[in-house]
Amino acid sequence: MNRIQLLPEIVANQIAAGEVVNSPSNVVKEMMENALDAGASCVRVNFHNGGKDLIYIADDGSGMSAVDARMAFDRHATSKIRSIEDVYALHTFGFRGEALASIAAVAEVELKTRCEGDELGTQTFISGGEFRGQSPVSCSKGSQFMVRNLFYNVPSRRKFIDGDNSRLAQHIKQEFMRVALCNPEVQFELKQNDALLYSLQPTNRASRIVDLVGRHIKQNLLEVEVDTSVVRIEGFVGRPSAAKRRNNEQYLFVNGRYFQSPAMQRTIIRAYEKLIPEGSLPSYFIYITVPPEQVDVNVHPQKTTVKFADNDLILQILQAAVRETLAKTGAVPMMDFSDEGHVDIPVMGSSRGVYSEPRTATNKSYNPFSAEYIDPTAPSPDVPFTGFDVPYDGLSAPAVSPMQSISFAEPEDEYTLHSSSQSSVIEYIDDEDEAGEQGVFEYIESAMVAQTRHFDDVMTLASGYAVALYGGRCVVVSLRRARERILYEDMLKSLNCGSAPTQRMFFAEELTLSTDEYELMESHATEFAALGFEVEYRGEGHIAVNGRPALLDMATPLDELIYELLHGIEEGNMPLDEERRRLASLMARRGSSGYGRNLRKEEAKELLKRLEQCDDVSFTPTGNPIMAELTAEEIAAKLTRC
Repeated sequence: MNRIQLLPEIVANQIAAGEVVNSPSNVVKEMMENALDAGASCVRVNFHNGGKDLIYIADDGSGMSAVDARMAFDRHATSKIRSIEDVYALHTFGFRGEALASIAAVAEVELKTRCEGDELGTQTFISGGEFRGQSPVSCSKGSQFMVRNLFYNVPSRRKFIDGDNSRLAQHIKQEFMRVALCNPEVQFELKQNDALLYSLQPTNRASRIVDLVGRHIKQNLLEVEVDTSVVRIEGFVGRPSAAKRRNNEQYLFVNGRYFQSPAMQRTIIRAYEKLIPEGSLPSYFIYITVPPEQVDVNVHPQKTTVKFADNDLILQILQAAVRETLAKTGAVPMMDFSDEGHVDIPVMGSSRGVYSEPRTATNKSYNPFSAEYIDPTAPSPDVPFTGFDVPYDGLSAPAVSPMQSISFAEPEDEYTLHSSSQSSVIEYIDDEDEAGEQGVFEYIESAMVAQTRHFDDVMTLASGYAVALYGGRCVVVSLRRARERILYEDMLKSLNCGSAPTQRMFFAEELTLSTDEYELMESHATEFAALGFEVEYRGEGHIAVNGRPALLDMATPLDELIYELLHGIEEGNMPLDEERRRLASLMARRGSSGYGRNLRKEEAKELLKRLEQCDDVSFTPTGNPIMAELTAEEIAAKLTRC
């Protein structure tokens, strides 16, 4: 008796459906990818009852002819493979020829499709894997699939998806997001029971992430970008402060396809080592591009597991890329990440070397005193050293005051001190009519004196002032205004190139804002994060502040600070640089309020030392003078009146 027999085609397709399609979300994924392969610029999805009753997917792609529409439901029918080599050089999504056949085997499927240029389209019906009919129909260009009663003819499988419609809907949303995230140039729409959930317009990656995940993530995105001869890695990772224990904001894509990789997840987490609490997970959206022949996506029918030819090398490059991004924001120590002279470093033991590392060499016979190493143009050691190669003829340069007069004039006043101006040295050098070529070194020396002034002999006064010598002049310094200038420049740097340090709070402070205030703060989420705020946007005017700027005193009322910042920028229509200056100025003014009254001498000296490094030591951001010169004439006049 013969026991082995061929399975009927319908049964074989139903078994295959268990591998390709095991839930409504798989149907959505496969059909959306088919739409993208068809060149669609707009994809619309609608589902009812968790996708069990109806899944509707429409696109404006190339469409199909009547013959193609019929053959598309046959198993292993595909337009993308002609030989086995094609399997390993694919740039498209669906290629195995199993998806439509598997879906049609366990559901009732209706397809309306029309190619561009055709007057009429075609309507095809498949039920339980059996062809039910085909007829002409009037429809728009592209394809419209309606999948009804999923697993209606496989009760044992249907029972596994019955019940929890909210869970099924969540899985569909997840698959929709995965496809939409790696195709930001395509318009997408998702409806649940005809109610609109997402309406996504064509945009860039960052905006698509914000549109799908939420505006709260805008302030936490840090860009990752590295291009090597092996792999190109782009995308975004989250700030360490935004890591959380339950984090579903983790996405990996390769050549436009979502995939899962525990090894890559561990690699990314290792890049955050000692930057996030143990057990917390960072957000990441990583887009990997490799030559198609270097990645195998044919590992599993659902194509969520892939294999890389250079897996170890890619893991090392990924970890280095994430670590570099974190370093640029100050989260880890910064070395030098300039791309100039950049070389790719291969994995140790890798057979695919990227460059040849030169060997170190030592010249053991080197003698700096031998004749071959002596520069013939160097001066003889017997000639007395004068300090300059240019002979000095006794010409005197015009006197340069070590310190210009300091007044309480506005910043644009001609007597304002600008200690960091770089033009003064150039002006001295270019003024050949007064100095002549041979006096250029004395001009440079005088200019350097003017540019390197320091505060000496600092003495504090109880009223919040300090008296010191600055460039040989006696000055009175407002310690509060000095701190305001320092804070301003620190905050401005944070806004322009990174983030200020954040002081985490033991208990989040919850605030309620007006609708306008909430929208304004959410639209400036990136700026608030850069200032050191860690904010959770909960909607309907409610926010929770988990961290505050570490540069500010903890005594500063948080609600008053945020209120003042919001009302300082609500005028709108300001250029970005001006808006940032406004925020930095408001933060500095609030952070220096009441400062300096009981400052000790050592603290005042340290403050003035930091002031020396500022771009402007004379005026606050709002134009108030930081210090004033106390001249001998003024002292004499006061003593005369006594």
